[in-house]
Amino acid sequence: MKNHGEPNEPEPADSLAAERLAKAIDQHTVEGTLFRSEAGKLRCLACGHRCLLAPGRRGVCQVRFNRDGKLMVPFGYVAGAQCDPVEKKPFFHLLPGSRAMTFGMIGCNFHCAYCQNWISSQALRDELSSPRFQVASARHLVEIACQQSARLMISSYNEPLITVEWAAAIFRHAREQGLLCGLVSNGHATPEVLEYLRPWIAALKIDLKSMNADSYRTLGGKLEHVIDTIRLASQMGIWLEVVTLLVPGFNDGHEELRRIADFLASVSVDLPWHVTAFHPDYQMTQGAPTRSEDVLRTVALGKTAGLRYVYAGNLPGNVGAWENTVCPYCQNLLVERRGFRILFNQLSPDGSCPKCKAKIPGIWNPKQEEQFAG
Repeated sequence: MKNHGEPNEPEPADSLAAERLAKAIDQHTVEGTLFRSEAGKLRCLACGHRCLLAPGRRGVCQVRFNRDGKLMVPFGYVAGAQCDPVEKKPFFHLLPGSRAMTFGMIGCNFHCAYCQNWISSQALRDELSSPRFQVASARHLVEIACQQSARLMISSYNEPLITVEWAAAIFRHAREQGLLCGLVSNGHATPEVLEYLRPWIAALKIDLKSMNADSYRTLGGKLEHVIDTIRLASQMGIWLEVVTLLVPGFNDGHEELRRIADFLASVSVDLPWHVTAFHPDYQMTQGAPTRSEDVLRTVALGKTAGLRYVYAGNLPGNVGAWENTVCPYCQNLLVERRGFRILFNQLSPDGSCPKCKAKIPGIWNPKQEEQFAG
């Protein structure tokens, strides 16, 4: 089956391994609904690429394709599933200290050279990748989550936008069991896919990788789609946290980081911004890891822009108090963290500061899902 052929997308690796993998995961597909018909072709609406697929064509993601006039989408398997602390996603204003059953599939609509999950995300493009996957049912995954005392179900690891039908099927069962659900995404979304997900998700974590349109093109996406997704998700009432991985020489210029901070503050000063440290990986193994002082410099830009909740991540113990949640009104320490561990949490059950009674935006207990001040 041929590639969609977007000009900013490399061809998949010409290897027998990639071909065998594609054939194997194609056996685990169902008809999707996120599309519209256009002159005998299908316009996929799952992500910002909006691929127009003739019969026999694959989308940029390589996993959504037109088979005889039907949009086939991934379903019924996982390439990774495990219980993680919710802080690892990272979500800091979503049920702190909770366990999140996290699952992922194969494929991505980007091709980031520094991807830290490239074994699964780039498997259909990179012949060095050799992921494994396991057939699974949505109900069984939720049962496992409950057995492990998870309070959340999170679609992550690869890009969850391209596998939303599978995520939604899992989330339906998860919601029946009282679990909250969310996505960890690159944010290259569409209004249609956010509307599709809205009945099922409480939270969304988006990677804002750069504020430079040319840089986004090198990753395989468009900055405007991510910007629009952040604005729309906030307007829709989805709890939103944003992460910027600070990559030396790619997105760590002072002016660019200032523009990211200013943009996020224009969306909401209550939007948590996580500034995390890069470590060499995948096709960028020769670069230097991000220094803690550069992470802290970026945190300072966020505070100057007016953001109330800016966090320094990936460097536990080396970023002072910037792993913690502090009341922006009275400076009372509310949640103390060290890496993925909660050391101290004195938030009131309704998410308010016990000292000054100010409400802290987020979802601090399941009943707050529809009423947080985000």
